[in-house]
Parts: sequence; C-alpha cells; structure tokens
Amino acid sequence: MTTLPARSALLLVDVQRGFDDLAFWGRRSNPGAEAAIGALAATWVGTGRPVVVVQHASAPGRPLAADAPGHALMDVVADVPAALHVTKTVNSAFYGTPDLHAWLQAAGIGHLVVAGIQTNMCVETTVRMAGNLGYQVLLPLDATFTFDAAGPDGAVLTADELSRATATSLHAGGFATVVTTEEVLAAAR
Repeated sequence: MTTLPARSALLLVDVQRGFDDLAFWGRRSNPGAEAAIGALAATWVGTGRPVVVVQHASAPGRPLAADAPGHALMDVVADVPAALHVTKTVNSAFYGTPDLHAWLQAAGIGHLVVAGIQTNMCVETTVRMAGNLGYQVLLPLDATFTFDAAGPDGAVLTADELSRATATSLHAGGFATVVTTEEVLAAAR
C-alpha cells in the first residue's frame, strides 16, 4: 500500500462517550485507540478526504441511548467536520440514516478506512457489509477497541483475543485488509 485514492472515505464508527463507562462494559483493549482515531481524522481532514461519522442510538437505559450523556461523541471526533453523519440502532453503519451505501455510491467512493468501537461488534459488522457490497476496505486494527465478553458456555474471551479473532476473520474472509494506523497515514499523506 503506497497511496490511497483521494476519494477514500474514513468511517468513524461509534466513537462515543458511553464506551468510557468501564463499570458497564468491563475491561477494554488497546488504550491507544483514541489517539490513532484522532490521527486518522486529522489526516483525512488535512488532505480533504471525506469523513463519515457514525453514531449508535441504543435502547433507553443503555450507555449509548440517544437521551444519555454517553450518546455524545468523544472529544477526539466531536469537532471533525463530517461529510456525512449516520445514526444507527443496529451493528452495521449500512443500516442507518441517511443511507450510507447510497451516499458512497453517489459520491463515487469505493475505498473505505474503518475505525472505531467495538472492534468485534459494530466495526466488524460494518466492514463485513462493506466488503460484501464491493468496497475496498482497510481496517487499522489499532484504531479500534473492544471489551472482554463471555460466550454461551460462560467462557470469557479477553478483548485482545476478540480483536485478534476479528482481524483473522476479516482477513481470511477477504472482507478487508487489516493494517496499522501508521500504514494508513503513510499511504494517505
């Protein structure tokens, strides 16, 4: 990867304050994710590439509920001038309002960089759908984070294990090229 097309969009998925509530979510991975997300956003704005901000609206009583303080964007992205702002209530940014796929198609955008929260939930679901829709997707894994989670048998996978599993699944399935933030920044400059 040496360069990115000028019309590569950066999708910032659910970078919201509610994910700071570790009493609710538990132990998280990648404490440097916000800095990586901020570096990507600054580079996209600085190079005139489009940024899409995606914001989750959970059911009432949850940290990301539309009426909760946690629904607000984290400071690292709060002032990013978004070419599009998508609100969603499910895992995929492609099932939000306004229609992300229609907007990308109308704008002639075929390359996406996806960053945000949670690695194995909304980020992974959005990347899978983007790959299925024919987009060329880069996933800078270090610009995402997630939380420990228990499976149906009660066994807990750590947030780091879940991130590795996401990277492996997306890579092996051909949904995305998993990279580092530095690789993306070098290609975008």
